[in-house]
Amino acid sequence: MKLIKAIIRPEKVDDVIDTLSEAGFPAFTKIDVVGRGKQGGLKVGEYYYDELPKVMLLIAINDEDVKKIVELIKSSAYTGNYGDGKIFIQSIEEAYTVRTGERGI
Repeated sequence: MKLIKAIIRPEKVDDVIDTLSEAGFPAFTKIDVVGRGKQGGLKVGEYYYDELPKVMLLIAINDEDVKKIVELIKSSAYTGNYGDGKIFIQSIEEAYTVRTGERGI
């Protein structure tokens, strides 16, 4: 099992969620976050924005679905500009459903 953490632009969240749902991956957790990447923030005129709003999607999936999910996120979150986001992949040792106690995702 893997956990995908996708940090993306807020205006692309609906596109990513719709794309994942249409591909058969409807489950996710969405968290509003702030941060900055390599570009170090954003300067607009006299104003400097040190922390930019982003959204983090957490998606637990089976190992064999990693490449497909990553490609779906990349294609639906892409704008071609700095700040499009990052995708992190972590291993999940175990997962349980609270209601049923079932193991796995």
